[in-house]
Amino acid sequence: MKLSNDVNLPSVGLGTWLIENSKVSEVVKNAIAIGYRHIDTAQAYENEEGVGKGIKVAGIKREDIFVTTKVAAEIKDYKKAKESIEESLKKLDMDYVDLLLIHCPVPWDEYGSGRYNYFKENVEVWKALEEAYSEGKARSIGVSNFQISDLENIFNNCKIKPMVNQVYASPTQVPFELVNYCKEHDIVFEAYSPLSHGKAKDNKLIQEVATKNNKSFSQICLKYLLAKDLVVLPKASSYDHLKENFDLDFKLSEEDIKLIDENN
Repeated sequence: MKLSNDVNLPSVGLGTWLIENSKVSEVVKNAIAIGYRHIDTAQAYENEEGVGKGIKVAGIKREDIFVTTKVAAEIKDYKKAKESIEESLKKLDMDYVDLLLIHCPVPWDEYGSGRYNYFKENVEVWKALEEAYSEGKARSIGVSNFQISDLENIFNNCKIKPMVNQVYASPTQVPFELVNYCKEHDIVFEAYSPLSHGKAKDNKLIQEVATKNNKSFSQICLKYLLAKDLVVLPKASSYDHLKENFDLDFKLSEEDIKLIDENN
């Protein structure tokens, strides 16, 4: 995928949520050996240090790996955002990240409550991201969990448009209105938890399509979302699951895609 600033973003990445800092370096090293070139972490995951170590021991050039981290959802002012970006770079032991995101438009304990929109505060945090971008500390910048109103707030009050919006999406829960809005505004849509936290394996239709194609449920989920031009970020820790999620050299038929569409 090519971002609006012409930076290339690998369409399959490794999500590292809930992988402990002490264990994530081995997972990252294995993922890179398999072929992954996109690693996604966040301040909230508390594993940036391990991710950085895993990339170093993998023996790959820094410029050949795409690294994402995120400013914590609870940080809602310019000064703290600036400080947190420096802290992330220190933990990762890197001069820059390839993608820097605001993790959520509201603090997590308020997510979905509708109590307050944090529009003003998100503009302040976004300015810190814009500065990181202009200083070369982030090759691209974006947001996560932002809805249309949150995106419009950035459009109307900031200099640089988000290049990415990372949002929960799985084959049976694609927010097509938001996906289409992002496409219209040249924002790449990244799908986190694309396997629906493993629940997709219990979906009868997904299993039928998997059996028909002689593939696993996770491969069908990822291939479907890729067919919709979404970037996918499956999380895995075992070598076998890492390999399975990356083994996507097959095509889903238009019939299969339509069947899953109708199940959404």
